[in-house]
Amino acid sequence: MDVSLTAYQDQHDEERPGRFPPASMSDLVDRPVAYDLAESTCPPLRLGELLAPDVLARLHTLEIGYGTSQGDPELRALIAAETGVAPGDVLVTAGGVTAMFLLALTVCRAGDAAVVTTPCFPPARAVLDALDCRVTAVPLSFGAGYRLDVDAVAAALTPATRLVSLASPQNPSGVAFAEPDLRRLLDRMAVTAPRAVLLLDETYRQTAYGDAAPPPSLAHLSPRVVSCSSLSKSHGAPGIRVGWLTATDPQLYEALRRARFNTQIAGSGVDELLAIEVLRRQEEILGPRRTMLAAALETLTAWADAHRDTVGFVRPDGGALCCLRLRDDRYDDQAVRRFYAALAERDTRVAPGSWFGEDDRVFRLGFGHLPLPAFGAALDRLADALTAV
Repeated sequence: MDVSLTAYQDQHDEERPGRFPPASMSDLVDRPVAYDLAESTCPPLRLGELLAPDVLARLHTLEIGYGTSQGDPELRALIAAETGVAPGDVLVTAGGVTAMFLLALTVCRAGDAAVVTTPCFPPARAVLDALDCRVTAVPLSFGAGYRLDVDAVAAALTPATRLVSLASPQNPSGVAFAEPDLRRLLDRMAVTAPRAVLLLDETYRQTAYGDAAPPPSLAHLSPRVVSCSSLSKSHGAPGIRVGWLTATDPQLYEALRRARFNTQIAGSGVDELLAIEVLRRQEEILGPRRTMLAAALETLTAWADAHRDTVGFVRPDGGALCCLRLRDDRYDDQAVRRFYAALAERDTRVAPGSWFGEDDRVFRLGFGHLPLPAFGAALDRLADALTAV
């Protein structure tokens, strides 16, 4: 007997309603609040800031056809110059999350093993789970300042490991990993997991503070390293859906390029043209943001010190984000739940730790998205919620 397509889909939806789990983090783009401390971007650029006469002239003559499977050559050259690799090692993607997806799709099969440090950006794990990989989460601890535990990551490696996923600076904590530690991890991978690739998410690398220069990219560290980044966080341009990955291994790069062609064909020529302008004017864009972030971080540090009887604080190395933790001796589990409810009543939001594979006693706080006066008002509401519960 024939079964209708609708009945077939209904049956299989009950068995498996999609490959991806519910994503509470989508509230960040779907549910606005007055005081959003969960957001992790710098202040958003406005399109008018980029539309100089020469840019408008290029847009007027831009043919809206297919681009290349690698991305615009000028854009790749700008990315390469900043990351210390060759233009031929750069693959443009639709945001950093697509770069993660393409790498996982390329190097992992169902049943392969992968290692992810947590807490982490949710899609970093969700993509691997969707591919039916055997994912081992290696928790990094708030108490240890979320520093990379090379021995713990190495202990999770097996010959079946195909991907090790890290972010530096880390999302949600803003903690960066030291180059010697990454080199030690690569050495351990070479022995225990010789077919594994190390994904290094550098999305927040250029979000430095004040006069401090951002650390150099580690994309060139080894042919086993694939780096990814985007314009979303440091540059404040998430609406330009442009990210990239770098791969200095020619065979891996070609496999990634084929994956991009088969899933995207090419990128948006309009987005790539605007991305070129962002990177051409990078210092002009990033400089004021670094000044603002330094002031916001000092405001937050002083606030955390004044409230150290209620919260712990891990000071970030980079990025417009950090982690705080409700103190065990002040808040039981019920009080933690009341804390989030109290924030919602005040039209204020932080990002719960469970979004990132952490306990909800920990929360991510973004200090780059709101203007400084609004940021101060948001901290006042946060303090009020802490007192209320």
